[in-house]
Amino acid sequence: YVEDSALKGIHPYDVSKSCADLIAQTYFHTYKLPVVITRCGNIYGPGDFNFSRLVPDVVSSVLCDKTFFIRSDGKFVRDYIFVDDVVDGYLILAEKTVKNKLFGEAFNLSDGKPVKVLELVNDVYKIAGVRPNYKVLNTAKYEIPKQNLSNVKSGKMLGWVPSYGLKEGLKITLNWYKQNVDQYGKKVRPKTA
Repeated sequence: YVEDSALKGIHPYDVSKSCADLIAQTYFHTYKLPVVITRCGNIYGPGDFNFSRLVPDVVSSVLCDKTFFIRSDGKFVRDYIFVDDVVDGYLILAEKTVKNKLFGEAFNLSDGKPVKVLELVNDVYKIAGVRPNYKVLNTAKYEIPKQNLSNVKSGKMLGWVPSYGLKEGLKITLNWYKQNVDQYGKKVRPKTA
């Protein structure tokens, strides 16, 4: 998708994203509220303890030696973006919005390299150096089979490009979880002095 693609959410989650986007655009056009809109690919990286999301879930399963369950058929295509790249994108956008009068604009922040769910899952196992242990359930409903964002506009107008490739970001993420998740897939509590 490019930034001027029609917002066509048909499932509740998709529609909620479209609504927030449209409301921001409406407030800019109606009230001149100084907003910019960001649309991100699937953000992953250290610090995400939402284990219902793909990357934290597969990483936790790998580290805890549990079978990972893929809800879809594994062929759904998405783009993934490392959290540090998103932060860099937000900072660059904040710096350039006023200077370049970007109010009302939308910007995609993505790595521009979509992959199938199975590819990502297999990459995590490979990076961890363990044999894959997953089961494809093929029970996912109400999801878009192929969804990825173009980052061309962000590159041209902001000079932003992601710094981390998927494998590099997954390696950093896996190492962080090794330090911060216990054998049950739960947050490690810091030791008190």
